[in-house]
Order: sequence, then structure tokens, then C-alpha cells
Amino acid sequence: MGTWRFPMQNYILNGLSDTLYNVYSSATTAKALWESLEKKYKTEDAGLKRFIVGKFLDFKMVDSKTVMNQVQEFQMILHDLHAEGMKLSESFQVAAMIEKLPPLWKDFKNYLKHKRKEMGLEDLIVRLRIKEDNRLSEMKSGKLQIEAKANLMEQNENTSIKRKRVDYKAKKGRAKMIKGNCYNCGKPNHMAKDCRLPKKNQAHVSEG
Repeated sequence: MGTWRFPMQNYILNGLSDTLYNVYSSATTAKALWESLEKKYKTEDAGLKRFIVGKFLDFKMVDSKTVMNQVQEFQMILHDLHAEGMKLSESFQVAAMIEKLPPLWKDFKNYLKHKRKEMGLEDLIVRLRIKEDNRLSEMKSGKLQIEAKANLMEQNENTSIKRKRVDYKAKKGRAKMIKGNCYNCGKPNHMAKDCRLPKKNQAHVSEG
């Protein structure tokens, strides 16, 4: 038995990294070495499981990212749970994914929660993808409409400004063309033919 213990102990130690070898090389028997390693890795496994469970519980989708990207993140967490031996039923996974949808998906979330027919995980993911594609199309369409209205308003404003400039230049041009005072009334800025007062010749005729 003693001859078995020694080579077995060396076999285990040779499979360790240098750091772990230095820590566990003082073990007197293969059994003691194995128990020490088992305790270490069981403790680490328990810590890893708690960490993954924490990630699962804390995970919540946000509106600032695409839902499909976050679905992939959540699937990775589910995969890690399964890898650690924590199996979740498909119906539980579906319910959890629905519950973790972002705030702006509240109406669709309620719709999914009240569906009587049970859905599989793949079916849910397909529905989420279709819904997101539709939402993005609607948002893009709405954005284009807003941009079109803004462009139309800008064009109208520019047209109005140009008209005002043309009118102003025309008035200014007419004012420059009129030099001296009106021959009819003696006042500036208009010609005798545009004068509002009775023409001098007409006044003389009426007096005669």
C-alpha cells in the first residue's frame, strides 16, 4: 500500500502548476493531498456558482442597447448555469427572459406574460427579433418624417427671407433712382406722377 501511495502522490503533484505544487508538496500522503485539493476546488466551485447565480438574478435589459444583443448576453449566463450543473427548465428560462425585457417593452412584455399557449425558448427569441425589427423600422420611418417636415419648414423660411430681401432691395433701388424733390409738392422720395396731391396743372385749371 505504501508503494502505491508514493507514486500516486507524485502523479497528482506533477499535474499541478508550480504555484500549487509548492503549496501542496508538503502533504504526507496521496489521500491527504487529494482531500486538500478537493476542498480547495469545491470551495472555488461554490463561489463560482454563487457568482453566476448573482449575475442571473441581477441581469436586467436596458433601453440603450438592442434587445437581441442582450438576449445573447442572457443566453451566455444560462449556459454558465448549466455548465455548473444548475439546470433550469425551458419554461423557467422563457419566463425569466420575458421578465427581464427593458422598460420600453412593457406592453409587449405584458402581452407575452398573458399568452395561454406555452412558448419554447427559440420561439420567444424569434418573436423578440421580429418585434425589434418592426420597432426599428417604425423609429426610422418616424425619424424620416420628422426630417422631411424640418426640411420643408426650413425651405419655407428661406423662401420667405429671400422674398423679404428682394422686396427690400427693390424699394431701396427705387428710392435711389428718385433724386431731388417732387415737382408737384416739393417733397422728396417720390416722383410727381406718384404724388398724392392734386397736380399743379389741374389745380390751375380748376381755379380758372
